[in-house]
Amino acid sequence: MAKIKKKGTSGQAKNYITRTQAVRKLQISLPDFRRLCIFKGIYPREPRSKKKAAKNSTPNTTFYYTKDIQYLLHEPLLRKFREQKALSKKIARSLGRGEVGDAARLEKNLAPKLSLDHIIKERYPTFVDALRDLDDCLSLLFLFASLPSTTSVPPKTIARCQRLCHEFQHYLITTHSLRKSFLSIKGIYYQATIQGQDILWLVPYRFVQKVNGDVDYRIMATFVEFYTTLLGFVNYRLYTSIGLVYPPRFDSASDERGAELAAFKLESKNVGQLKALEQPTTNGSQPSNEVSKEIQEKVDEVVKSAGLDQGTDNQVAEDQTTNEYAIDKFEPAAPEADMLPQPDGSESEAGSLFSSFTFFISREAPKAPLEFLLRSFGCKRIAWDEVAGEGAFTNDENDPRITHQIVDRPPLPESALPAVPENTSGDSGRLRRGGRIPGRTYVQPQWVWDCVNEGKLLRPDIYAPGATLPPHLSPWVKATRGGYDPRASLADQEEEGEAERAEEVEDSESEDDAEDAKNTGEDEDVEVDEDEESEMEDDHGMDVDGSEESDSNEEENDDFDGFDDAAEVASESEDEDETLRSQHQKELEAEAAGLPFSGSANGSSAKKSSSKNKKYQAQKRKEEEELERQKMMMSRKKRKLLDKMLYSNKKKDEEAQKLRSKRRKIENAAKSKV
Repeated sequence: MAKIKKKGTSGQAKNYITRTQAVRKLQISLPDFRRLCIFKGIYPREPRSKKKAAKNSTPNTTFYYTKDIQYLLHEPLLRKFREQKALSKKIARSLGRGEVGDAARLEKNLAPKLSLDHIIKERYPTFVDALRDLDDCLSLLFLFASLPSTTSVPPKTIARCQRLCHEFQHYLITTHSLRKSFLSIKGIYYQATIQGQDILWLVPYRFVQKVNGDVDYRIMATFVEFYTTLLGFVNYRLYTSIGLVYPPRFDSASDERGAELAAFKLESKNVGQLKALEQPTTNGSQPSNEVSKEIQEKVDEVVKSAGLDQGTDNQVAEDQTTNEYAIDKFEPAAPEADMLPQPDGSESEAGSLFSSFTFFISREAPKAPLEFLLRSFGCKRIAWDEVAGEGAFTNDENDPRITHQIVDRPPLPESALPAVPENTSGDSGRLRRGGRIPGRTYVQPQWVWDCVNEGKLLRPDIYAPGATLPPHLSPWVKATRGGYDPRASLADQEEEGEAERAEEVEDSESEDDAEDAKNTGEDEDVEVDEDEESEMEDDHGMDVDGSEESDSNEEENDDFDGFDDAAEVASESEDEDETLRSQHQKELEAEAAGLPFSGSANGSSAKKSSSKNKKYQAQKRKEEEELERQKMMMSRKKRKLLDKMLYSNKKKDEEAQKLRSKRRKIENAAKSKV
């Protein structure tokens, strides 16, 4: 006879454990249990049958894996939590006795310090694992770096988050690892590539943040405590991998004066080795692989005298320089084929995009993200006003070395500009507020983001102050065939006859609105007549025999679908007769008034548009009928799959059509204004 199994000793009842049972087993409080689960990366699970897992009839229960809770029994942080609980009891006892000094001494000297180093090593055995989990870490730390200090968010936490984020930004600037950025409603998205791993994070805009009471900042503070430890490990590894000293030198005084990134000074570990390598080339003899200047000059003279330097050598040199670091571009074999993903530019190209320019950031432009982007893509000289803080290349807006100025306000007319200051001190180069310096390029901030995403310098005149900017699209969303593309013209995206059909719909809507407006004045009279008729019916009305039969006959006629073609032909002929009569009447009225009549052209155009619309509807009906015939030959599984595909494609087409109609209305309104 087989052994009888005891209930609750196998299956889901053994594999899962409730949160209450887990807290009792670990002998800690519920907040400490939450902290421990966040540190260790343990989260609730959903069993297939809650009734079997709970061993009772209470469905609303949080479950964990039993093995995970068993793994937590050997965690060293449990001892720290218990020590902290014992210390809190001693402090409460001292405060109850009125011994405030003893309570402060206990809190200062005996408070246990939590170390999460061993947890970081357990959760991320390799450095690539830590880089893959860096997206949420950076988003949360950049968020806390922009929050105001409150009781729930202490200033020490904010300062630590700011320092770690600036250190990470300095690594991206040094290695030119930043690839793309996007301005969205939520904030600014950044993407960097570090050791082959794409890291995407979100940085909020620098507005005044309101700390609401709806958010549980205790749980978020636990995540911040873990992520600060993680980012500290990552920054140390990144800095040491490129030969920099970590942590970098930090000037707190300049940081208080608004220096931000300029408050950090990077130092290299191999400075002595670099100097030793440079000394033989500068002070000592030349290396054997280099040619002396005298020999090179003699060779150049011989080549010029022989005429060998014309054409071929220059072409070979140009081909070598252009093709040595050129990136292959994959082009589709057919015009309707899918676009292959193009490779990104190298670090040298990304590091030299803005290297030859000197930028001046105006006071109204966002300095922090612009400085980070410009420095990440090679710009060494960035200037701004003294109000924005320290660390600028220069604070003089009239500096002739400035080539580009980022302005985020429209240009003012000459009448609105202040008067030119009198030249009393001999300062001839002083500029009045709102003026323009000749020879300098003025652009809006979006030009920097679009150049970064495109990987090349775009035309600055399109981004001039006050100009209508081109659409700022996400670099991670690729244009699909049949979808709406804001950069392309409407003529390239519209279907055949789509604009004409949209105009017909708009005209019909406008006519309906006009008729409604005309009928509003007649509604009162109609209501009075209806009231009188109802009174007459109440006084003298009689039911006519056969009225029910007539109603049933009407319903039968509505249900009957036969003779569609004949009905359509009759309706079309009636419509044509009505249009001819109205056109003839308008001609007579215009002739009597002595005015020219242009209704024939309108009537012909209306006939053409209506005929095109009817042809489009007929063609669409034929395509649907053909598709239904093809679906009849498919199996049920393939038919359902095809229906899902058609439904999703129809939704996408409708969304694209709505966006095109909105753009068409905007363009028509702009043309009418002009």
